[in-house]
Amino acid sequence: MHAQFLTALTAALCLPIATAGAAMAAEGDFLKSMDGKWSGSGTVLTRIGGKSVNVRCNVDFAAGATDLAMQGSCRALAIVSRSISAALKASGTRYSGTYTGPSGQPSSLSGNRQGQSINLAVRWARDINGDRHATMTIAKLGENRVRLQTIDNDPTSGKSVVTSSIDLRQ
Repeated sequence: MHAQFLTALTAALCLPIATAGAAMAAEGDFLKSMDGKWSGSGTVLTRIGGKSVNVRCNVDFAAGATDLAMQGSCRALAIVSRSISAALKASGTRYSGTYTGPSGQPSSLSGNRQGQSINLAVRWARDINGDRHATMTIAKLGENRVRLQTIDNDPTSGKSVVTSSIDLRQ
């Protein structure tokens, strides 16, 4: 009886550790699937209500077991180029980190992974489109495709507006 109790207790105590280890392995596998050089195109709104601009981007992702770094640049009109970067840290399926866009000022990111997408709340370093909040998604679309997308609220209508959507291929 005592041996059965110890076995059950040991299993109960070890299960959360094993589950956490499996979750970290799953996140590591997911992150590492994005490792490498990516390029593609998309559109960016310079401001809500303005015209969208076509962009071509080159992005390098560097992934570890619990982190993802992104470094790249996007070019519009063949003459304007802007750097972008992000650094994310995973704790289970929760993510936090920073994003630095064309302004050069780091903005905070926090969110989680659901399926093949990392969904992040953005707290911009300065007011953009009337406030400092938006959402960003890094979505794995199959083996060799990733979409980077930001969505903001139109301060006039309150509706969600896609402010950037960039599809990358490896």
